Amino acid sequence: GVWGEPRGNGAGGCRGLNFLIPLLDRVRYVQSLKEIVINVPEQSAVTLDNVTLQIDGVLYLRVMDPYKASYGVEDPEYAVTQLAQTTMRSELGKLSLDRVFRERESLNANIVDAINQASDCWGIRCLRYEIKDIHVPPRVKESMQMQVEAERRKRATVLESEGMRESAINVAEGQKQAQILASEAKKAEQINKAAGEANAMLVRAKAKAEAIQLLAAALAQQHGSVAASLSVAEQYVSAFSKLAKDSSTVLLPANTGDITHMVTQALGIYTTLTKTQAAKTQDEIPPTHGDPQPPSTEVLKAEQATSS
Repeated sequence: GVWGEPRGNGAGGCRGLNFLIPLLDRVRYVQSLKEIVINVPEQSAVTLDNVTLQIDGVLYLRVMDPYKASYGVEDPEYAVTQLAQTTMRSELGKLSLDRVFRERESLNANIVDAINQASDCWGIRCLRYEIKDIHVPPRVKESMQMQVEAERRKRATVLESEGMRESAINVAEGQKQAQILASEAKKAEQINKAAGEANAMLVRAKAKAEAIQLLAAALAQQHGSVAASLSVAEQYVSAFSKLAKDSSTVLLPANTGDITHMVTQALGIYTTLTKTQAAKTQDEIPPTHGDPQPPSTEVLKAEQATSS
């Protein structure tokens, strides 16, 4: 008969009721129903990209049917171990070296499924399979290390270039904003300057208009023309003196030495302009009934000097 190893409290169990005849019958197989841990020996496997790896693992299984485990296979543990190794080599042949390290968990699950499909008729169920170590050849390991370093340098270069690009963009954006602000400031300055110049021109024009009005009012008063004649004569003489100081070549009248004649000539020019303006004013304004004032003695003398 086939006996199962006692569970927990030591109670025995068997498949059916069996009677043993001493010296004739004996227990042929004893199967443990506990979970069994089996070390899968290290083996060589070739990946999809032709890299040879040394890999080992740990297999966790349990006997679910002692009868099948006894009569379905000669040595169940050995059979499951060999099946785990062949399945491992088959699964590794489907993956590249990089994927072996990334898909370790899925690789374990695929091995468990393959073992369970084959060991179902043996009364054994595989619970887990874990890869312990993966040994890579030294030269391949060096290549992998160089690849990792190159990848890190690449990332550093990319990050540095992205930083430089962001810096250039920020600098260009700052310059753009600075130029916009500078142009706006210059525009505002020109507007303010133009407004100030316009206001200054208006103020100067108003001041000149008021000065002209005051001058006209002063000329209209008594002895105003005499004072204007004296001012014109002074400016006439002063102009000749400045002209002699500023330039080395000066064109002067023939009688420059006669100051009296120069003054009389200037007063004559002013008197002529005054008479012309007075004639226009009399044509525009109707005559009044009041008695006209006789010309002053100074004006008569100036006219006589001009005619002479």
